[in-house]
Amino acid sequence: MSRAFVNEDAPSGDVYIPPRAPLPAGAVNFVTPRGKRLLEDELVELEAERERLKKGDPHSEDRNRSLTIVRGKIRDLEARIKSAKVVRPSDQPSDEVRFGARVTAKTMKGRKPGLERTFRIVGVDEADIATMRVGWIAPLARALTGCRVGETACLMMGGVEETLEVTAIDYPED
Repeated sequence: MSRAFVNEDAPSGDVYIPPRAPLPAGAVNFVTPRGKRLLEDELVELEAERERLKKGDPHSEDRNRSLTIVRGKIRDLEARIKSAKVVRPSDQPSDEVRFGARVTAKTMKGRKPGLERTFRIVGVDEADIATMRVGWIAPLARALTGCRVGETACLMMGGVEETLEVTAIDYPED
């Protein structure tokens, strides 16, 4: 067999490339300006990792497997960046909950009446509960989208129906 048809860079066995956060079929990939920067920064990091791996031992199975994973992540990330539609906070109605809003909502009925939470509605890749950034496709964000200060929305959270009242809305430029 000719060596021309042997892919020596291909790792043996299956390679699992972790998927990005899912978007509903046909959904637009909305991102905040910050979210777009984060995606671009991630791409730079992955490209640097790919270059570092390329310089490693070409006969190392671990190197080849890692290189395959990084190349797959780059391909997925490039597609996500290409599909990104940046939504600028200044383009949103200041008195209504929309994509990019920082929302404060108070629990009126549910597990913890009186609890007030502030969160930001962001793209799926930027979502991070530790920093109170909620993806726009999350039930909480969808329930409050379109509400104004003083309006309420109901949603199921952890098997309990919650009624939330919007107490503040703003659109920070971060």
